[in-house]
Amino acid sequence: MSTRTIITIDETNCNGCGLCIPNCPEGALQIIDGKARLVSDLFCDGLGACVGHCPEGAITLVEREAESYDEREVMSNIARQGANTIRAHLAHLEGHGEKELLKEARDYMKEHHIPAAEETVHEAPAGCPGRQSVSFPGKSAHMGAETLAGSELGNWPIQLHLLSPMAAPQFKGKDVLLSADCVAYAMGGFHASLLKGKTLAIACPKLDEGKEIYREKLTALIDHAQINTLTVAMMEVPCCRGLLDIAQQAVEKAGRKIPLKAVVVSISDGAVLSEKWV
Repeated sequence: MSTRTIITIDETNCNGCGLCIPNCPEGALQIIDGKARLVSDLFCDGLGACVGHCPEGAITLVEREAESYDEREVMSNIARQGANTIRAHLAHLEGHGEKELLKEARDYMKEHHIPAAEETVHEAPAGCPGRQSVSFPGKSAHMGAETLAGSELGNWPIQLHLLSPMAAPQFKGKDVLLSADCVAYAMGGFHASLLKGKTLAIACPKLDEGKEIYREKLTALIDHAQINTLTVAMMEVPCCRGLLDIAQQAVEKAGRKIPLKAVVVSISDGAVLSEKWV
């Protein structure tokens, strides 16, 4: 036993909604007798991925005596839950800069011949050109207007699941635009008005899986890539605001503090309905 950071659950406030469960891929939480329970100190890494998902504020981080976190025990539990849970766990570790635990997890996966072992959060698998990080410096100087058609895209890949915060130099110290997929289709002046001068990432808060991976990647962009600002562009429909929620959670979790802007776009004519720092 040693003193370390670990979660605690206020049973009085917990209503047993279960929202914390999918946000703890380590498997430390279960709903038992209508309440969330920490079932094993060994599984709780103390990084608090579940904290922001409790609508009642029943989960907090405390310092207390607890069994040491065991990454190999965690991986033994996670491996049974499938590739998506494995990726969420790896992204969670990377987002918090836990390099030793990340290495331990990957070693476990290779030793046990787990297929997702090479699908790490910061290394694109070989033979997949679509995931290779690319910058397009000075493209306007040597490409014709017919080819560019006003494009301000300066990086690739752009889908948030494919981005590698630890290995994508084009994000270092840059202003980043996180755009909902539909914005570029609805807004005729997307490139000139929103994208110009920014590095792009796109996502759909309604249809994409792995929201926890998105939060961890954005946190890593803030803390490790040390991006300058983050602008979230979304449509006016309610589901699209989930992208701003993810970004706000990442900003709150990050050790660095950066400005966050929200841009809302009309579904009828693509006009900017609001633009403000939040």
